[in-house]
Amino acid sequence: MGFSCVVSLFTVAVGTAYGADTKEEKIELAMSAGPAQVSENATIMDMDGTILREGSNGWTCMPSISPELEVPMCSDATWMAVLDAVGNKAPFETTKVGISYMLGGDAPTNNEDPFDTTQDPGESWVTEGPHLMIIAPHPEETLEGMSNDPNVGGPYIMWKNTPYAHIMVPLGPRE
Repeated sequence: MGFSCVVSLFTVAVGTAYGADTKEEKIELAMSAGPAQVSENATIMDMDGTILREGSNGWTCMPSISPELEVPMCSDATWMAVLDAVGNKAPFETTKVGISYMLGGDAPTNNEDPFDTTQDPGESWVTEGPHLMIIAPHPEETLEGMSNDPNVGGPYIMWKNTPYAHIMVPLGPRE
């Protein structure tokens, strides 16, 4: 997968400044992204694409999506395809629902532009706490009428009007 391309969208730094240095620490951090029934048998992949542990359930967990922050993620195959498409600025379309967990929260993200890496005044940036992300086929239809306001007080759409539009489901407070 081209997941390492996603990392380059967030930062050009390299290394493991996010705190997990050993293979065991990276695996533990990656597993913290999702519920145990998901992460226990998931493949664990480092940011550079290195497989740290083979899994058996079709999920992939990563210790972080940013070399600078601890933002682990557990994603199904559909979400891994989303990450690859975003990382390569490629078109994306799915026929399946995709799920991704970020129980440790997320890095600051522009809610409207998946490629924006600089917070400018007036833009809609959000640093979500623990959350679930859901991507669905035909987002222009399936997400119609749903708010893209991250302060709506419940689920909202991130990256509306892009091929990567998905539902953000907050599961806890923002930090």
